[in-house]
Amino acid sequence: MRKAEKKQDLMKYRLADSIRECMKTIPVDKITVRNIVEGCGTTRQTFYRHFLDKYDLINWYFDKLVLESFAQMGQGDTVYEGLVKKFMFILQERVFFAGAFRSDDKNSLKEHDFQLILQFYLDKMRGKTGKLPEDELRFQLEMYCRGSVYMTVKWVLNGMKKTPEEMARSLVEAMPESLGKEFRRLGLI
Repeated sequence: MRKAEKKQDLMKYRLADSIRECMKTIPVDKITVRNIVEGCGTTRQTFYRHFLDKYDLINWYFDKLVLESFAQMGQGDTVYEGLVKKFMFILQERVFFAGAFRSDDKNSLKEHDFQLILQFYLDKMRGKTGKLPEDELRFQLEMYCRGSVYMTVKWVLNGMKKTPEEMARSLVEAMPESLGKEFRRLGLI
């Protein structure tokens, strides 16, 4: 990594740390860019040099935390194992996720999570078959991903009573039958 890129990443992490601190006492929808930059001693211009808005910052940080779990699935892990890793990341960063998942903004983490998961599964399926799934299977995949995000948000906001393993198992077992059959055929579960 070049020196300039490393410096940019350090600033992004400082901004992420600041918004995490803000989330401890302020709802995400009420956090301002001013709150964020004052929390890490920088300027609005610096913030906007790196991010479009606070949701862009939240989504960037989410990617840094969670994409690692899905990257592991690309190395032979199953959907279950990848989900366990994702839920462990979420558990470790519970304050961040509890705050971020409370927002319903169009750029919210919920929508970002859905798009990320859907694209991940589509890429895995295309990588195994050379094509995207047919309409009915794609419909089921989109419905499954929406439900997965909804249940993840519910888990976080209700105090994470299930373990990451229990959550992952529940999501895998809730997969529509024909989608599960296709995932098994492709070696994803």
